[in-house]
Amino acid sequence: LLIVMAHYVYMVECWNGAYYTGYTIDLEKRMKKHKAGKGSKYVKSKGFKKLVYSESYPDKITAMKRQYVLKKSPRIYKENLVINQNLYKNSNEF
Repeated sequence: LLIVMAHYVYMVECWNGAYYTGYTIDLEKRMKKHKAGKGSKYVKSKGFKKLVYSESYPDKITAMKRQYVLKKSPRIYKENLVINQNLYKNSNEF
């Protein structure tokens, strides 16, 4: 039996408008932690608003490399990812 585990890179928006980029293997559990103020010191200090973006990868190394790239990316790049993912999700509703 082969169990495939997803590795997620995600961005949450904080109440000050900042994006926090993180990594997890359980996105739902991680969001609950952020909401409870236990996910990260940064999000706890700025206040969790909502999950705005996520990507999944088949292995941790690839996900961590992507997380590094996103953390170093300019805000406009992150905003475009969020907008494009939301447009794609909305287009599937029809």
